[in-house]
Amino acid sequence: MAAAICAFAAGATFEAASIRVHEGATPRILDYSSSGPRLKLEAYTIEGLILEAYHLKSYQIVYPQADSTFYDIVAKAEGDEAPTREQFRPLLQSLLAERFGLKFHHETKEMSVYALVPGKVDPKFKPSAPDAPANAQFFGNGRGWRITLPRATMDDLADAIESTSGLDLPVVDRTGLGGVYDLRIAYMTQETIANDPGPSDIGVFDAVLNIGLKLEVQKATVDVLVVDHVGKPTAN
Repeated sequence: MAAAICAFAAGATFEAASIRVHEGATPRILDYSSSGPRLKLEAYTIEGLILEAYHLKSYQIVYPQADSTFYDIVAKAEGDEAPTREQFRPLLQSLLAERFGLKFHHETKEMSVYALVPGKVDPKFKPSAPDAPANAQFFGNGRGWRITLPRATMDDLADAIESTSGLDLPVVDRTGLGGVYDLRIAYMTQETIANDPGPSDIGVFDAVLNIGLKLEVQKATVDVLVVDHVGKPTAN
């Protein structure tokens, strides 16, 4: 196991990687998939690739360039191992440096966030079974979302809420709950609640309370990646 982890350490590169401009409709949720040593990313902007490679949230990056080009990437790691998503990230970091010329530095800043914290009742979710699948499911109907997160951490839940709810601040995990859980949550977006609520619609704040958690405004000091340079990818 140690040797396998070392093979995907910082500085490792893909054995082969194809980068192409995405054609056709752009999905609402980024399409990430892997099979064995192969990785496929569909309809990712450069900013989205940086967020994935460095496991950042949208508020943790300062990206000065207005570039809405979407890319499809198909890549293969060396050997026959099946890297985890975390193990693929150093390879993506090398890809961004080599093919997109990414250069950056780090800064820290304080900001307001929505902190995901324990509620007044016991959590309404249970730890995941060891053999539970890890495929997240997002179902959106234009007004809201129904989200299933098997084998998910609280940070995964915070990411899902931030990316779908339409909240005006970042969402961070401060539950203190480790481990992985079988999570299900459904809510209307903030825009729907504000402009077109139905009699049985609930927003994200109530939905979070219903599973035994709470969203409250707090201050957080955040490490931010500041992009100094990034360009179009070099040819395949």
